[in-house]
Amino acid sequence: MEPIILAYIGIGLMVGLAGVGSSYGVTIAGNAAIGAMKKNPDAFGNYMVLCALPGTQGLYGFLGYFLLQTHLSPDMSWGVAAAVFGASLTLALTGLISAIRQGQVCANGIAGIGSGYDVFGKTMILAVFPELYAIVSLAAVFMIGNAL
Repeated sequence: MEPIILAYIGIGLMVGLAGVGSSYGVTIAGNAAIGAMKKNPDAFGNYMVLCALPGTQGLYGFLGYFLLQTHLSPDMSWGVAAAVFGASLTLALTGLISAIRQGQVCANGIAGIGSGYDVFGKTMILAVFPELYAIVSLAAVFMIGNAL
C-alpha cells in the first residue's frame, strides 16, 4: 500500500463521517421542528435556525480537506500520511458525535419553544457546547497541517 492511500482513507472518513453526523443532527432537530409546528407554527424561524446548527460539522469536515489537500502527493512519506490520517480521523469522529448530540440539544430546545417557552437564546448557548469540540478538532487539523 502506498502512503497516499492511507491519507485518502483519512480524508474520506473526515468528510464522510462529519457529513453523516450532520445529516443525523439536522434530522433529529427537523423531526422535533415538525412536531413543534403543530403547537406553535409562528416560531418557524427559530426552529429553522436550530435545525441548521448541526449542519456545520459536515462543513468542518469539508473544510478539513482543503486544509490538508496541499500535503496530498503521490510521493508523500508515511509520516505525512499518518499525520493526515490522524488529523482526519480526529475531525471525523468529533464531527460525527458532536453533530448528533448537538441535534439532540436543539431538538429539546425546539420542543420547549413549541410548548410556548422562551428558550431560543438559551438553547443556542447550550447547543454551542458540542460545536466547540468540532471547532477544536478543526483547529487541530489546521495545526497538524501547518506542522507538516
